[in-house]
Amino acid sequence: MNTNTASTNTAHRPADDGAGAVWDIAATVVDPEIPVLTIEDLGILRQALVDDDGAVTVTITPTYSGCPAMDAIRDDVVSALADHGYQNVQVRLTLAPAWTTDWMTNAGKAKLAEYGIAPPTGHAAAGPIRVGLSVKCPQCSSLNTRELTRFGSTSCKALYVCQDCKEPFDYFKVL
Repeated sequence: MNTNTASTNTAHRPADDGAGAVWDIAATVVDPEIPVLTIEDLGILRQALVDDDGAVTVTITPTYSGCPAMDAIRDDVVSALADHGYQNVQVRLTLAPAWTTDWMTNAGKAKLAEYGIAPPTGHAAAGPIRVGLSVKCPQCSSLNTRELTRFGSTSCKALYVCQDCKEPFDYFKVL
């Protein structure tokens, strides 16, 4: 079991050897938009099952319903499992419960910061409460930053600039 997973993440590596092996393989698939993160780091890997006939089902949840990376991730999961001898593989997409940045692992958040993307801070709100918080610059660690645009290079990121070092950077939004 991954001990770096946020406490609100309900997905865990299965204890069953067969499903656990499938989980371990699927967990190596990287996000095509942020290649330093695996789908396990992101918390979008939700379930791995192997039935009595050896058929595999992997369930993933997109970071948002229109995420264009999901087709590539699905293909990469199928390919990774095929490389390990699994031929009958189905990858299911589920939208409920909706993905939240609370599902990201602490290791994944650290990888984001090392990559130059400010990781999400805090926890997703249950309601429409929005409070503006400072976002730490991943370059110089300053809190003197401001949002340039709500949508950055992808819809799950915002574009910020540091007022101290003047560097722009992506911020992975709390969702």
